[in-house]
Amino acid sequence: MSATPTTLHIAVVGGGIGGLAAALATARAGHRVTLVERAAQFGEIGAGLQLAPNASLALDELGVLQAVRHTAVAPPRLVMMDALTGLQVTALDLRSPAYEERFKHPYLVTHRTDLHAALLAACQEHPAVTLRTGHTVTRAEQDGSGVHLHFMEDHAKLSADAVVAADGLRSQLRQALVGDGEPVCSRYVAFRGALPTEKMTGRMSQHAASEAVMVWAGPRMHLVQYPVRRGELYNQVAVFESDQYTPDSDDWGTEAELEERFAGTCQAVRDALPLISRDRRWPLFDRLPVDNWVHGRIVLLGDAAHPMLQYLAQGACQALEDAVALGQAFGHCTDPADAFVAYADRRRERAARIQTNARRFGDICHLEGMGATLRNMLLASRGPAEFDDISWVWTPAAAPVPTL
Repeated sequence: MSATPTTLHIAVVGGGIGGLAAALATARAGHRVTLVERAAQFGEIGAGLQLAPNASLALDELGVLQAVRHTAVAPPRLVMMDALTGLQVTALDLRSPAYEERFKHPYLVTHRTDLHAALLAACQEHPAVTLRTGHTVTRAEQDGSGVHLHFMEDHAKLSADAVVAADGLRSQLRQALVGDGEPVCSRYVAFRGALPTEKMTGRMSQHAASEAVMVWAGPRMHLVQYPVRRGELYNQVAVFESDQYTPDSDDWGTEAELEERFAGTCQAVRDALPLISRDRRWPLFDRLPVDNWVHGRIVLLGDAAHPMLQYLAQGACQALEDAVALGQAFGHCTDPADAFVAYADRRRERAARIQTNARRFGDICHLEGMGATLRNMLLASRGPAEFDDISWVWTPAAAPVPTL
């Protein structure tokens, strides 16, 4: 297959990180893109985001790594602490020669809105990308001429050669095509937010000054901390399993449960708890992997394809990998359906493996009693430059060599 001599018109549904990255990658492959977002304006909610070297590589290939690095922090270490004893379990050196030789690209932490803004600016600057807000897709129809999107609002339908569904965890297009129902609730909930670093006091100010990513692991709960936005903000995420969860109620994972679950933790974690944002709680969902990402000239991407729990910090990273793989497939295939198949074949197995292992890592992080003791003993034997157990996550599959 050789590079296509004609310009395709590709529609992208969803203006989050995955959708913007997909639009940018497709445009950089030489095609015209119309991205539709249901919100009235582009934006992201949430707080911090970890970008492992596979994500930094993807951002580099999308041409936005330097823009992201302008506000991001490159932490020196990734540290796991025991949330009950306050003792260090293990740490990885993210600036060592061993790290740099193996991964080439930096491990970054950033505010979600900063990453989104960098991708949005790149799309706005690209002449082949058109961005439309206030467009809620109600259905997609395929025929011999392409795909036709219909909208809830009083907009004319949008016709394109193909459609990328990047509309998130509760993707309407996925439900229309795959029909696998609601996402799976893990019974865990997160309280997260970023506050000015200067508000961190005591031991927490020392952790903030270190710029390390701190993961405090405890029984059925954990706390993650790291600086973002040039170190001006400190991101904190408290996660715990709710005993009050019921599928037909929203009255679970409350602040009272948060306080109760973290009551037995060490002083450093208890000091951090009052500073964790309580404005919103975030129930944590994922899905089981599926094989059918491609439906004719419609393909799933990001959370619409492979929503995962956050325990490997790979949700956004995998969406960025998707986008790069999609752009490369468009650069090699003359037919969009062929490009979608090539993209899905390259990404499906790896994304599924990370989905399932994210669940397993959450189980390891949340071990209790003897399980936690054995975990700590095992991880304590690992040196700061030993990356073998995580390297497969941080190293994306190589791009296939095109057949000429």
